[in-house]
Amino acid sequence: MGDIEITLEQQDALGEMSNISMGSSATALSALLMNCRVEITTPMVEVIRRSEALDDYDKTCILVHINYIKGLEGSNILLLQEDDVKRMTDMMMGGDGSNFQGELNEMHLSAVSEAMNQMMGSAATALSKMLNRSIDISPPKTNHIDVESVKIFENLFASPKKDMVKVTFRLTVGDHIDSSMVQLYPIELAKQLVLYFYNGK
Repeated sequence: MGDIEITLEQQDALGEMSNISMGSSATALSALLMNCRVEITTPMVEVIRRSEALDDYDKTCILVHINYIKGLEGSNILLLQEDDVKRMTDMMMGGDGSNFQGELNEMHLSAVSEAMNQMMGSAATALSKMLNRSIDISPPKTNHIDVESVKIFENLFASPKKDMVKVTFRLTVGDHIDSSMVQLYPIELAKQLVLYFYNGK
């Protein structure tokens, strides 16, 4: 990507957009979790190398790929902690979030896919209103990934340039989850969002 980066002002704009759109998605997630209070707040925006994207995760994580099919060109990624996904699944099944032991399975992935579909659909709607343009996403694709194997692969091709925007949110679900959630944007999509943000004002 050459020397493409984004300014601090552009990072602030992305933070504002992320705060509003993901705040909206918290309401959708709450409805799936037995109306438990959900907050997705305090976005921290930074520009990182692609090879650093998984540095916050020890062994495994849940990767959710969101592709824009209308209004924006490109895609972004959400990263979630495995135990958070297990707790959410338990709550979606009527539990209290305490059943998060054992191996992650297809039920967990199916549940989080549904949750992310609802959440990101709400986020896209909020973004549409903010940018004054119709935005649609395809159903998110969810994967359980081994962090070390992906990091090793990425490091083989690590660019010396900073090439992704990382937005880290605080995720709280009642008294059950107090964690973080990460959203990753390619630089080109981040710049596109900022352009539409300023044009829409």
